[in-house]
Amino acid sequence: MWEYFKIFSSPKKFRQAGVLGMNARNYYVISRNNKRSSYPLVDDKVQTKKLANGIDINTPHMIGVIEHQYEVKDLTKIVEGQTEFVIKPAHGSQGKGVLVIKSYKDGVFTTTSGKKLGFHEVYQHISNILSGLYSLGGQYDVALIEELVHFSDAFEKFSYQGIPDVRLIIYKGYPVMSMMRLATKESDGRANLHQGAVGVGLNISTGKALRAVLHNLPVAIHPDTNVDLMTLQVPMWKEHLMIGAQAYEMTGLGYLGADIVLDKFRGPMMLELNARPGLAIQIANGRGLKEVIKNVDKYYPKNLSAEERVDFVLNNAK
Repeated sequence: MWEYFKIFSSPKKFRQAGVLGMNARNYYVISRNNKRSSYPLVDDKVQTKKLANGIDINTPHMIGVIEHQYEVKDLTKIVEGQTEFVIKPAHGSQGKGVLVIKSYKDGVFTTTSGKKLGFHEVYQHISNILSGLYSLGGQYDVALIEELVHFSDAFEKFSYQGIPDVRLIIYKGYPVMSMMRLATKESDGRANLHQGAVGVGLNISTGKALRAVLHNLPVAIHPDTNVDLMTLQVPMWKEHLMIGAQAYEMTGLGYLGADIVLDKFRGPMMLELNARPGLAIQIANGRGLKEVIKNVDKYYPKNLSAEERVDFVLNNAK
């Protein structure tokens, strides 16, 4: 069943399989397609959200922003009337520094895992965000407080507590590779592969599961829910692809990653964008990105609208 992993058994076979490595990604793909002046559009989650809202891309609502240390004391005022929300660094990466508050009542903050935090613990977390503890390059950061995404019934048995998300790789405006990241008990309810989430490679034309990995090793059953991962299919797939395709026009980045969540009430929403998306998606798909990128350069039509590009992928991509 897992014969495809044999193609990744040596550096030579990696190259033969068309696996895109870090150096090739940085030099041949990112440097040639992404203007450095456009990086702030995706590295800053607050700026990304404002741009997305400007062109009607669905995103979680922003509750507030804390930019300075003296503002942290006003947290309870900012979240007044809110019972659930997410606190995250505006320049964070790999899910670091994201604090999901499932319940807030009478000064008690309860996380998705059921852990209860007092004001001073959340105060310290936000202070750590501002100091750059979780940000790219350790730069001073901003804390973004936004609406909590509600778990879609479609993924009820596929993710442990946390909200799963779809990672799309967009090349020259075309969605070319995708996977869904499913939270586990090990990942503490976070859809982050580095922390132990499951990665499920998805057919880019249909949103159906192809293969799945946990810590880069093959897996067929979710370790906590025991569901068959190969039965996964993402609803509203075209809407997911549209968000990724529109992100190309929004940022001007020729190569980017788009993270999308499916909200129970609001449908697919763009969570964030990445100008340097990781390469583990190739392991989840059992396929290298090199050949996919070459096909776009050689065969895919130019000068199409976002919707036309998505329709092309739905009808022609393999």
